[in-house]
Amino acid sequence: MTRPSSSAASALTAVAREIVACERCPRLREYCAAVARERRRAFAHQAYWGQPVPGFGDPRAGLLVVGLAPAAHGGNRTGRVFTGDSSGDWLYEALHRFGFANQPQSVARDDGLALAGAYVTAAARCAPPGNRPTGDELSACRPYLEREIVLLRDVRVVIALGRIAWEAWLKASGWWVRLASHKRPPFAHGAEAKLPDGVHLICSYHPSRQNTNTGRLTRAMWHAVFARGREVAGR
Repeated sequence: MTRPSSSAASALTAVAREIVACERCPRLREYCAAVARERRRAFAHQAYWGQPVPGFGDPRAGLLVVGLAPAAHGGNRTGRVFTGDSSGDWLYEALHRFGFANQPQSVARDDGLALAGAYVTAAARCAPPGNRPTGDELSACRPYLEREIVLLRDVRVVIALGRIAWEAWLKASGWWVRLASHKRPPFAHGAEAKLPDGVHLICSYHPSRQNTNTGRLTRAMWHAVFARGREVAGR
């Protein structure tokens, strides 16, 4: 595969700047700003990010992880996707375990975390009320994911965390319309499909507390997904 040029890395940085400045969805912007003003008691001493949250990782990633959206007191507080909440604890522990991250935790933008061979992004870039962005909000945000997919030219495997992320990636990559509905890869935990361009799509339940605290998603199930991602992405 062709390796990304420095111009591609610069283009990802430009996309990140556009995401941070985005005002496309008034409901989400109002909600994120309100959360940032009010804050949770445990974080009352912190200044919340309160803006849309860009993707994070290695421009030469072989693995792309797609989540749902920033958490109100996670990414919306810290300014980094999957950072400062329990879902992020699960994600970065797995990325570290399988050699994609230099440390197992992500707590702040300046904590020294670096990803090697992986990039983390989301279907929506603003924390939505109740963790439920509307269809129109997901559509408004999709061009950012489309541009990341184009720029991340070395991606060999995509891990979609939850059904919304699965659908968002299929739509942003173009496969939703290029494949007949009965030929689209199904969503199920651990389901894997190889797309016509050679990219492997692996599905996982989202590591939300609703799934991890109930046992719907166990560590063994979670680690199996990322072990397979490591195998496909290569060393």
